[in-house]
Amino acid sequence: MRSSSYSAMPARALRALVVLALAAGVTTAVPAARAETTEPPAAPAPTLAAKPYMGWTSWTMQSSKYPGLNPKGDYSYLSEANVTRQTDAMAAKLKKYGYEYVNIDAGWWMDWSWKPRYDEYGRQKADPERFPSGMKAVADRIHAKGLKAGIYLPVGLEKGAYGGGKTPIRNADGCTTGDIVHDDLRTTNGWDSAYKIDFSGPCAQKYIDSQAQLFADWGYDFLKLDGVGPGSSKSGDNYNNVADVAAWQKAIRTAARPIHLELSWSLDYGHVEDWKKYSNGWRIDTDVECYCNTLVSWENSVDDRWDDAPAWTGHAGPGGWNDLDSLNVGNGEMDGLTKAERQSYATLWATAKSPLFTGDDLTRLDSYGLSLLTNREVIAINQSSAPPAEPVTASDPQQVWAAKNPDGTYTVALFNLSDAPAAVTANWPTLGFKGKASVRDAWNRENLGTHTDRITQALPAHGSRLFTVTPRGTNLTWTAYEAEAGTLSGNASAADCAACSGGRKTGNLYGGGKVTVNDVVVPKTGTYQLKVAYVSGDSRSVLVSANADGATSHKFAATGDWGTVNSVHVPVRLKAGTNTITFDSGTGYAPDIDRIDVPKSL
Repeated sequence: MRSSSYSAMPARALRALVVLALAAGVTTAVPAARAETTEPPAAPAPTLAAKPYMGWTSWTMQSSKYPGLNPKGDYSYLSEANVTRQTDAMAAKLKKYGYEYVNIDAGWWMDWSWKPRYDEYGRQKADPERFPSGMKAVADRIHAKGLKAGIYLPVGLEKGAYGGGKTPIRNADGCTTGDIVHDDLRTTNGWDSAYKIDFSGPCAQKYIDSQAQLFADWGYDFLKLDGVGPGSSKSGDNYNNVADVAAWQKAIRTAARPIHLELSWSLDYGHVEDWKKYSNGWRIDTDVECYCNTLVSWENSVDDRWDDAPAWTGHAGPGGWNDLDSLNVGNGEMDGLTKAERQSYATLWATAKSPLFTGDDLTRLDSYGLSLLTNREVIAINQSSAPPAEPVTASDPQQVWAAKNPDGTYTVALFNLSDAPAAVTANWPTLGFKGKASVRDAWNRENLGTHTDRITQALPAHGSRLFTVTPRGTNLTWTAYEAEAGTLSGNASAADCAACSGGRKTGNLYGGGKVTVNDVVVPKTGTYQLKVAYVSGDSRSVLVSANADGATSHKFAATGDWGTVNSVHVPVRLKAGTNTITFDSGTGYAPDIDRIDVPKSL
């Protein structure tokens, strides 16, 4: 697993201080009060994060080594002047497309050498050189443009705010910083830059309340809380910040200002229900930035998202979204990507319903980048009420993601993740129907006519296409075969599985272990798209063959843990009549197989 943004920085004293500063948060809106009149009651405030949020973040340019971005030294990009320039550019270029949040990331309370400032209550205080007007004035200016303001904190009590344990807590008589941390001063967050807060006494919540009230008084609409665990490359009791996140949600409600709470980074899937309960969004992966002489690079971790996102897909929806990190596709050469990579990056973010926030320099978007960020059809896919797309094929170099929309159409994305050009096919049976379908190209905003059973596109390396598919054919019917009823060999064994079909699955597929599903009957010879239900705590490959013919290796994305079932389709050529289908671990480890569903017709 790659390290996050801060831990990926050069090893120097400045960087050690930088890691103190990542963070952000989100919470739930407070309903409008009922007026004491005969008029109808006021409508409730809109639900926070009803859709993935859209906006801009300062961190991408702060973290880059691109010439000219950080003239005063590392991370010096962040300043009131630069936030103002980006605010003006967003208002002029992107606001009408739905972009609204201007998010100030780590460092707003640090001087140019990354020395922090705190007020008399141990709360972060704006650096007067970076933000000479103060943070409230910055938020006011953002609001004056019809936009929303975002701010950042690392989780825990920063070491610099401790003050020997004698710093008083605002509006908490008798409480000091010594009362809100553990006696042994154990550290927390992804960089161990803060003391872990002990929420067993009332003073700790009062401290979080005081921070939330400060941000509310300043007028901020968004908080990124960073370095949160389990996650952020850390695990164990010291790094379990669920209590912190819950305290922040409570504090925001007490502050009586709707503030979107976003969590970062690489959050532990095992606590997904906690993240959903207490926040409006959660970073599922490492930083997308490369900390190099561009903003990002394909290999640094843009490409990781295709492997890491599928497990989280089912947990996103109104009120809370899977955050794939910033979308840096607007600046051309400075982005560090080819045009094909920029489109694929934007396609995944849009279809997976990640928040669409860019870290690009909005004052110098190139024409292609502007077209990617402002394509109304693609934005509509991201902002629609449809569920996030997920893989309908195995996670091989050529793969297809899809989501069924409320109106019966499908959003379908084709990806070629290999380093060479290749054709990618979306087969309608992987969507659940056969026959004809109308296809519309979302990026090019043109109708492609009717296609029967499939659409195939030649894609460049790391290329993609994005379609809206309208079925005109007939729904498929399927025959189910339980894997545990097949012939098991090697290490393979049947096991209980509460989430699996029939409550059982076939596991221990490693070191040559295999399962053969017998008596699979089809009416005609041809290539069938088999739906394979499986369980896998991590990404694993399996060899699939029919009738002992040559096997093909397919990679299955992680389902998140060993109790969650997902399904993808794999193509297998079957003969008319009776067949056998084998899943073989080969020399490695394969996913557990729950069952397969075979179309009753081609």
